[in-house]
Amino acid sequence: MTKKKFDLYDVMCMRLMILPFIAAMVLKILYTPASEGIQISGALVYWTIDMPLQPLYISEAQVNSVAVVLFVLGLALFLTHGLTVKPESKRQIIAEMIVEKVEGLVDENMGERFHEYGPLIAAVLAISGVSSLSSLLGLFPPTADVNIIAGWSIMVFALITYYKFKGGALNYVKGYFEPIPVFAPLNVISEFATPVSMTFRHFGNVLSGVVISVLLSTALGGLSNLIFGWIPVVGSFPILRIGIPAIFSLYFDIFSGLIQAFIFAMLTMLNISNGFPEEAYALRMQKRAIRAQKKKEREELAAKIQ
Repeated sequence: MTKKKFDLYDVMCMRLMILPFIAAMVLKILYTPASEGIQISGALVYWTIDMPLQPLYISEAQVNSVAVVLFVLGLALFLTHGLTVKPESKRQIIAEMIVEKVEGLVDENMGERFHEYGPLIAAVLAISGVSSLSSLLGLFPPTADVNIIAGWSIMVFALITYYKFKGGALNYVKGYFEPIPVFAPLNVISEFATPVSMTFRHFGNVLSGVVISVLLSTALGGLSNLIFGWIPVVGSFPILRIGIPAIFSLYFDIFSGLIQAFIFAMLTMLNISNGFPEEAYALRMQKRAIRAQKKKEREELAAKIQ
């Protein structure tokens, strides 16, 4: 690949990262109604598509989620462009460091059996983290929409159930009646409480940060007017909004968002790995191997008789 084509590929990756967020910001400006005073609301609804059962609402959270996914895709393509056997560029060093850290995290918390889950956990970390950080651009963070987080949690719940069935359907059903049958209703509730708790933990922490940031900014505006309102020209400018909200956003928009992404990834790893019945699966595989061996012996015996 020539240097010109190489650089063109990089430019396309950068555009893939930047343009979706620019489009999301333009949509927000166009669809945000004029208002005065404090405004705390959910995601804006951009379009409504008529469907047989009920209307399909295309909201700000969905649009911003697409922008986040395209950003992560562009970043992954950029970091993995021009890979060589021996790292020669900073981007490849960064990419290899990310892969090594995530794989180490997966091996430590899930075990070698789930080593291939590295890409999934990396995607969860990246999409969740970037979604929360998108609020720094003035966008509605997708992680502040319960429907977005619920979709992630349902995916995790499906994986948990899939691995629980690895021990056999009978073993899965029997688990609801342990340690004694009377606990069956509580075990059923506990099973479905996992995705619910994951959803509201992540959603609640991110949304609370958004609400507190809006309340703080509004309060500082009122306090600035109260203190400096008597000064001509200067009094009409919200002086206390300069700098102070940015300090609090270091926690609410950056630290808290990244921590929640890490917690969600950790819960994903632990719930999936803990749901896997190691002993029941090993016993099931042993019985399957014995049946396969007996079948092979019967086939060999039948062949000899013929």
